[in-house]
Formats: sequence, structure tokens, C-alpha cells
Amino acid sequence: MTNSHKHKWSILIIVTLVSFITNVDSTIVIIGLPKIMQGLNLTVGVGLWTITAYIISSTVLILPAGKWADTVGTKRIFILGLVVFTIGTVLCGIANSGLTLIIYRIIQGVGAALALATATPTILKTFPDNQLGLALGINATSWVVGALVGPVVGGALISKFGWSSIFFITVPFALIGIIGAALVMKNEEVNVKEKTDWIGIFTFTFGLVAMMVVLSEGASWGWMSNLTVLLFISTILLWIAFIINELHVENPLFNLSLLFYKKYTIGLGITVNYCIAYFSITLLLSIYLQGALHLSPMNAGLLIIPLSAPQLIMGPLGGKLADHFGAGRMIISGLIFLVIGLFMLGNLGSKLSIPAVVIPLIIISIANGIAWPSLAKMVLSTVPKNQAGSASGMFYTIYNVGRALSQALVILVIEFSVPPAIVSKAIVGIANFGNLHMKGDLIYSIDSAFHFFIIFFVIALILGLFLLHSKENSN
Repeated sequence: MTNSHKHKWSILIIVTLVSFITNVDSTIVIIGLPKIMQGLNLTVGVGLWTITAYIISSTVLILPAGKWADTVGTKRIFILGLVVFTIGTVLCGIANSGLTLIIYRIIQGVGAALALATATPTILKTFPDNQLGLALGINATSWVVGALVGPVVGGALISKFGWSSIFFITVPFALIGIIGAALVMKNEEVNVKEKTDWIGIFTFTFGLVAMMVVLSEGASWGWMSNLTVLLFISTILLWIAFIINELHVENPLFNLSLLFYKKYTIGLGITVNYCIAYFSITLLLSIYLQGALHLSPMNAGLLIIPLSAPQLIMGPLGGKLADHFGAGRMIISGLIFLVIGLFMLGNLGSKLSIPAVVIPLIIISIANGIAWPSLAKMVLSTVPKNQAGSASGMFYTIYNVGRALSQALVILVIEFSVPPAIVSKAIVGIANFGNLHMKGDLIYSIDSAFHFFIIFFVIALILGLFLLHSKENSN
């Protein structure tokens, strides 16, 4: 028995801990944003970029991190990522301006990318196929626990110890992860030497940044303004350059040959649509509960708990179901109920109805617990294990691109009927509705946005049905 097999459950605990702390950090910052803005005297725009900077930096380095894991070993990159994440987290806690906080959030995102891009390949290489769904399900649960702990603990810490405490709280767990990984993860013999595709990194990074700026600021600048049009053209040109580079460079960042695996390619299509729809939920509810209804961060966080709590059970159970019944059937089943739950959420009113929030969230949570571990297993187990790092890097890049697009699209959809200045203030819970008509417009736009994002779950469902149909025909 190999070292990784002997310590497979210990390795899973370490990898899961890292997923937990990175998600806690993400959710805590969203809850703590108003206090951060107040403490550092930030504008709304700068405040929102403290979130966006982390998403972008953690997205663009996932691809090279996956490649580096294949060439120098997952353990080295995993530990390096944790070290960088820990340093960035401490720096965030002592930031004294908006600019320094954004820079430190970028450092934090770089560390998260290195650690998370190597986490799943570690699980894939450690667990046999008949336990892979369970392992991925347990790992997925860590995101759920993070989403539960983040808002509640964040609200309590901010009220007692100030905004900087929301960063320091994750440092001890990160240090435990570093020590644990050094002790139980396997040292791999890796002799492959490949050059890093820096042109690919550059074109992908700035293409993503330009797209995010266009989607976030286009409404306030004017969709036909010179700056918006220039950035839109830049986005297209940069991503065309990225694709051309990937087709001709010797060691491409984006391993396009993996797209010849049909199940993997369709799975990536499901993933991006799934993430765009799913990650809209928390932000839309946060705008509704804190921005429109003026609930406190703590109370808003408590109301969102049903989105996460059922997945404590359904994450591992969903993984077991995928192992037993097949990932395709579980993805379809989960997506059907995700569509139902999101449709139900699009009926919020000007007065808080706890059942109108909680019941759909429970349905969505159970459905996600069924579908997501199955999707992760299906996508990541359809390529050779010696390319697990590249495959995981592409998968989580698509995951994060979907997450980033979701945030931008939420703002964009709401701004169709509400002025951008009001939307920005509502996002951080500081909007003042002297005009009740404006409050009604905001709530109506939130309801409409929930229904709009159903489209992406439906696209994912259609792709899932196509995948299941083609698989059955091939049998």
C-alpha cells in the first residue's frame, strides 16, 4: 500500500480544511464589507473591488497552478499556496488603505489558487474510483461549512473586535493545514520540465479583468461610451490572442487536447452555467435582506443558513449516490430541483416572509448536495490521472469564471430597472430608501433576477440530458 493510500483520510482532512478556510474568508469579507469601507474610508466602488480582486487573482492562476502541479508535484504547490495565502491573510488584517487591501487580497487569491488547484488532483490520485464520489462529497461539504460559519462568525467578530479580526481568524487553521500537509501528503517523483505559458497568463488575465470591468461599470459609464466600447474590444482581442497562443505554444496554459474528451467538455459547459446561476443566489439575497430590508449582517447571515445546512448531510450522501447510481442521473435530478427552488425564490415581497426565503433555500441546498459532487466526479474522472492537474485547473478556472460572471451579471440585471448608484449602495447595505417606489423597484428587480438566472440552470440541465443520452447510446 502506498503512502498516499495509508494516509488517504488524513490527506482528505487537510485538503478539506483548506477548502473550508478559503470559503470562510470569502463569505466573511462580503459580510464585513460595510465595516471595512467605514474603517478605511473607502468608496463603494473600491470596496467592491476588494472582493473582485480576490476572485480574479484566484481565477487566473488556477490554470498555471494545475500545470505546475503536474510538473513539480502537487504537494509542493499545495504547501506553497497555503503559505502565500496565510501571508496575504495576515497582510489584509493590517491593511491601512483601500489600495493596500486590494493588493493584499490579490496575494491572498494567488495563494488560494495554488492550494485549491492542487487539492482536487490530490484527492483523485489518493482515492480509488469506488470511493471517489464520497471523498469529493466530503470535500464539497467543507465549502458548505465555510458558508455557514462565515456570515455568523463574521458578524460576531466584527461587532466585538472590528473588521480586521475577520482575516486573523483563519490564520491558525491555515497553519494547521501547512503542518498537516507536510506530514501526510506524498512526495511525488516528477521529472517533467515545461516552460510556463506567460503569454497565455497575460492574455487570459487582462481579458478577464477587462470583461469584469465592462460588466460591472458599463451601466454607469454608458454602454456606448468610448471607455466601455474600448474595453469590450480589448476583451475580445485579448481572448482571441489567448486562443491563438494556446493553439501554437509548445506547453499551453489551457490544454485544449482535453476538450477531445466529450464528457469533460460537456461537463465544463454544465459547470459554467451551473456556477453562474448558483452563485447569484447569495448575492441577490444579501442585497434583498441587507440592502432592501435593512437587516443586520448577523440576521441576514442566519436567514441564509438553510442554503448550506442540509448540504452537511447531502454532500457526502450525494457523493455516495453518484458512486452507486451514476453521476449523470444525479446531476439531472439535482438540476431539476435547482430550477424549482430558484423559481420559488423569485417571489419575495416588500415585507420579510421567512418561509418564502427558507423553503426554497432548503430545496436548493438539497439539490446542490445531490448535483455538485456528481458533476465534480464526472468532469474530473473522465481524463487520464496523469493529466489530473491540468484537468482540475481548467475545471476550477471555469468554476471561478462562472462565479465572477455571476457577480457581474447580478449587478447588471438589477441595474436595468434601478440606478447604478442605488444598486452599489444596496450591495453593501447602506442604501436609504426615502422613496418607497425606488425600494419597490429594487425588490421587483431582485425577483426578476432570480427568474433570469433560471436560464443558466436550464442550459445546464439540457447539457446534462444530452450527456446522459449520448452515454446511454454508447452502451
